[in-house]
Amino acid sequence: MTKLTIKETQNPSILKFEFPDFITKNESFEFKNIDEAKNSPLAQKLFYLPFVKTVYISGNFIAIERYNIVEWDDVKDAVVEQIETFVNDGGVIISIDENKPKKQPITVYGESTPNPAALKFVVSRMLTKNAIEYKNIDQTASSPLAKELFKFPYVKEIFIDENYISVTKYEINDWQEITLELRTFIKQYIENGGTVLDESLIEVATKNDVTKDEAFDKLDTTSQQIINILEEYVKPAVAADGGNIAFDSYNDVDKTVKVILQGACSGCPSSTFTLKSGIENMLKSMLNDDNIKVEAVNA
Repeated sequence: MTKLTIKETQNPSILKFEFPDFITKNESFEFKNIDEAKNSPLAQKLFYLPFVKTVYISGNFIAIERYNIVEWDDVKDAVVEQIETFVNDGGVIISIDENKPKKQPITVYGESTPNPAALKFVVSRMLTKNAIEYKNIDQTASSPLAKELFKFPYVKEIFIDENYISVTKYEINDWQEITLELRTFIKQYIENGGTVLDESLIEVATKNDVTKDEAFDKLDTTSQQIINILEEYVKPAVAADGGNIAFDSYNDVDKTVKVILQGACSGCPSSTFTLKSGIENMLKSMLNDDNIKVEAVNA
C-alpha cells in the first residue's frame, strides 16, 4: 500500500505529496487545468477539487498549488487520502508513451570530493569531452539534464566533464538525505534517453578550440609553460576529485598566476591549501622561480 508524506515548500500555496518511489522517469509535468492533464488521470481527478490551481508531477512527488479560498491545514489530509486511494486502486498517475526509445542500462554511483558541499556522480559511459560548468538554471541552454537538476531546491551548481556530473549543494540538506534521490534521477534520466548535453552547442565549443589555440600562440613563453603544466599534471588530479582548473592570466611583474576553479574545486575549503602547497610549489619547481604565486580569481 502506497503511503504519502506531506512536505511544505517555500511557497505557502504549494504543498508536496511525496511517494516512497519515483513516479516519473526523466520528465517533469505541469498542468494548469483539466484539459492540459489528458495524459495524467490522477491530475484530472485532482482538478475536480475547486481549490486546485496547478498540479506538478516530477521525480517522486506530486505538488499542488492551491487557490486562496482554502488553507492547506483544512484540506491536506483529504487530498492525501484521495491520492492514496486512487493509486492503491490501480489508478494511472502518468500514461507512458510506448514510442519512447528503450532503456540503455547504465550505472551511476556517488563519490565524495574534498569539498564537503560537492558530490561527484560517476556514470558508466562518456558524457562529454568538454568541461562545462553551470552556476544557475539560466545558463543551462546546452544541458537539459542540468536544467532538470536545478529544479531540485538544494542544487547550487553543476559541473559536467568526461563521465561524471559534479553537484554542489546548498547547506539546507545533508548528502545522506538527497544522494539517493539525485543518483536515481540521473540514472533514470540517462537510461530513458534524456539529453545530457546538446551536441550542437558542444560543436560550437569545439570550434572555439581553434580560437583558443590562436590565443595560446600569442601568449608569452612563461604563460604557455604554465598552461602546459596545468594541463598535464594538475587537471587529471582535480578531475579525479570532481573539479577543474583553468588558466586565467600570468603577471610577469609580480609573478602572480591566476586560475579559475570549477566544479568541486570551486568553494572547496581545501582549495587554498591545494593552490599554495600543491600547484604553487609545483610551478616554482618546474619553472625554477621561487617568486611564483598562485591565486584563484573565484576563490
